Amino acid sequence: MGRLKDKVALITGGASGIGRATSLRFAREGAHVVVVDVAIEGGSETVRQIAASGGAATFVKADVAISSEVRGFIEATVTAHGRLDVLFNNAGVEGPAAKIADYDEDDWARVVAVDLTAVFLAMKYAIPHMVRQGGGTIISTASVAGLVGFPGSAAYAAAKAGVINLTRLAAVEYARHNVRVNCICPGIIDTPMAGRVLGGQRDEKLNRLQPVGRFGRPEDIASAALFLASDESSFANGAPFIIDGGYVAR
Repeated sequence: MGRLKDKVALITGGASGIGRATSLRFAREGAHVVVVDVAIEGGSETVRQIAASGGAATFVKADVAISSEVRGFIEATVTAHGRLDVLFNNAGVEGPAAKIADYDEDDWARVVAVDLTAVFLAMKYAIPHMVRQGGGTIISTASVAGLVGFPGSAAYAAAKAGVINLTRLAAVEYARHNVRVNCICPGIIDTPMAGRVLGGQRDEKLNRLQPVGRFGRPEDIASAALFLASDESSFANGAPFIIDGGYVAR
């Protein structure tokens, strides 16, 4: 306990799944958590759960794909708390399942906006504050879909591959300012998104895709995020951390 004591952590997509699990974990470790999401009910519930367990958190409704809103919640966090120590770019959408030739251009634009451009925007507005305060940590949720061919997910896979390389780029550019940048590549995690993607084929696909024989849990990713947010990972920078139960090792 106390691995993030007195740190300020901002988590996008904190209304459910990985974002909620990480928000709860960070709060238990002493961070003040700023939960950002478009889902008011879910985001407020995350904050309620944190408060019920004795932690500190606030909720901000915002669309991470809109530049002015991203700048707004970054600035509001720094104004309210005096600093921003940890940024976890976790918000994401999966988009429709379709081959490239059949992929709707509007769907492509929305997925790339939420899954990649939003990561760029949050980095753009958070990094200057981290540089001024002497350092910080940025974590982004990428995916194994950004590492290997994942048919039917053109926009999602391309965006997540972009997150991985944006992570490397930012890490190199700001390492000397004590700003560390890493990303996590989850495999199949038992979240609402996975439920939408797999539908009624969950059990069949679980057995076929997961070498460990189970879905990952949001808490598995929260543990990785905690490591990257803490001082224990002080030499980790520019890396995609694969947390997938062996999916890409097959």
